[in-house]
Amino acid sequence: MVTKPTQEENGGVLKALLLENVHPTAVEILSSHGYEVITRSGALDEAELIEALQGVHLLGIRSKTQVTRQVIDHAPDLIAIGAFCIGTNQIDLGAAAERGVGVFNAPFSNTRSVVEMAISEMISLTRRLPERNKAMHDGVWDKTADGSHEIRGKTLGIIGYGNIGTQLSVLAENLGMSVIFYDTAEKLALGNARRATTLEELLGAADVVTIHVDGRPGNAGLFGAEQFAAMKRGAIFLNLSRGFVMDNEALRDAIMSGHVAGAAVDVFPTEPKKRGDAFDSELRGLANVILTPHIGGSTLEAQESIGEFVANKLRDYVRTGSTTLSVNLPNLALETTGSITRIAFLHRNTPGVLAAVNNALATHNVNIDGQLLATRGEFGYVVTDAGSSVDPEVLNALKDIDQYIRIRVMPPSHLR
Repeated sequence: MVTKPTQEENGGVLKALLLENVHPTAVEILSSHGYEVITRSGALDEAELIEALQGVHLLGIRSKTQVTRQVIDHAPDLIAIGAFCIGTNQIDLGAAAERGVGVFNAPFSNTRSVVEMAISEMISLTRRLPERNKAMHDGVWDKTADGSHEIRGKTLGIIGYGNIGTQLSVLAENLGMSVIFYDTAEKLALGNARRATTLEELLGAADVVTIHVDGRPGNAGLFGAEQFAAMKRGAIFLNLSRGFVMDNEALRDAIMSGHVAGAAVDVFPTEPKKRGDAFDSELRGLANVILTPHIGGSTLEAQESIGEFVANKLRDYVRTGSTTLSVNLPNLALETTGSITRIAFLHRNTPGVLAAVNNALATHNVNIDGQLLATRGEFGYVVTDAGSSVDPEVLNALKDIDQYIRIRVMPPSHLR
């Protein structure tokens, strides 16, 4: 699908490539601002993505497409990447920053959807509904209360107390559960939840264990045979976070031995690239195990919210230079001053860069109407509103600054 392009104020047409069935809301938002939008239903491998990104300024993906350093190095026109999901571990954030490519995600938009799925699964597993459902489909009337329990009065152990973990904590307490959580970072306990000082403490206390950690490399292999053995016998286990945090074979062994009474898994170490592809796992065919195809955040409400949120972030970055909530660039948003030109200057974060920028502008008689500087690790970002147009000599002077990475110029028509 290709939407009809319109001309940008600067005479060019910005092109956006959206993969993996990004919600149509994103297409509508970007198209309405004059961008040519190309959509594809599945993910692309590295070689396919490099080819597809030629002449593309904005890339939108979900969780399957891997945006490697190689991809970024071969996409000279790329301005920004939108991850239409929570995680960004599928993107080389450092490589993107080094090329001046902003990355934006949707850290909050599908939180409720994931939480509701976690609650529905812990209830289903505690009542052993997967087994009852299968028996009925097999023509067997197996009415029994054996192994079936309420979640009221049970203890929920949450590993990872971020946006999802905290909201799950509140709703679980409303259902009558006690909540214990473990997080390596200092987190404020909500309601009556209590913090476990160690993961082992949580595992020994919880009737239901659920993982909601992020995709940082340090979380790889977080949960294996040792952790399953430390769980209470008969406890329930959920993983709706990342596939690489858990050892699937260890979970299979724990299920087969009866030590773990049931499990729900939504994420896997290796996942098919598109809908309809074949799927295999050590966990297939196990009793009281729910397997879902990475759909924790896949509700129509969440996907629409994500589509709107990320598309607007991409639009704002292109039009105004705003990096608010960018995951790899310094965060700032300069209010509109009514100036003639806005200059966004990304650079290495060393002393004296701001003075060098302002000196270059002053040397060429460019008056500053407004300016903001923000830094993030090794990168700095200066956005300057100028009271006059900026000719090539000014831009060349800025590019001659040793710490220069990338410069973008936005005319006033972009800032409306």
